[in-house]
Amino acid sequence: MEEQMKKIGRQMGIRMGLLMSFCLALVGTLTSGHFTPIGFLLSFVISSVISILIGFLIPVGKVSGSICKRLKLEPGKLATRCVESLISDIIYTPVITLAMVAFAYNMAMKQSGGMAEISFLPMFLHSLLICFVVGYVLIFIFMPMFLKQLMQKK
Repeated sequence: MEEQMKKIGRQMGIRMGLLMSFCLALVGTLTSGHFTPIGFLLSFVISSVISILIGFLIPVGKVSGSICKRLKLEPGKLATRCVESLISDIIYTPVITLAMVAFAYNMAMKQSGGMAEISFLPMFLHSLLICFVVGYVLIFIFMPMFLKQLMQKK
C-alpha cells in the first residue's frame, strides 16, 4: 500500500509539474510583453525540469496531509481543498517563477548588451503575484481531477 501511494505521489508530481510549468510559462511569457514561441518553449522546458524535481524531492501530499491534520481539517471538505491548494502553490510557484524570471531577465540583458532598463526584483515580484494566483486556481481545479484519475488506475 505504501509503495502504491508513493507511485501515485510521483505520478501526481509529474502531472501537476507539467501542468504548472506549461501554464505558468505561458502566463509569464504573455505578460512579459515579449512573447516568442522559442522563449515560451525554453521557459516551459526549464520550469518542467524544476517542477518535476520538486515533485520527486518534496512529498507534497504528505506535507499538505500533515498540515491539514494539524489544523483538524476533514478530507474532501472545501476548506481542506483550499489549504491543500495553498500549500502546493507555496511549494511549486515561487521556485518555478524565480527560474522563469531569472531566465527572462538574463535573456533581456543579453539581447540588450546589458543595457535593458529593468530591475530583477520588481520583475520577479510582479510575476510572482500573477503566477501565485494562477497557480492556486490551477491546483485547486486540477489536483482533485488528477488524483481521481490516478486512484481509478490503481
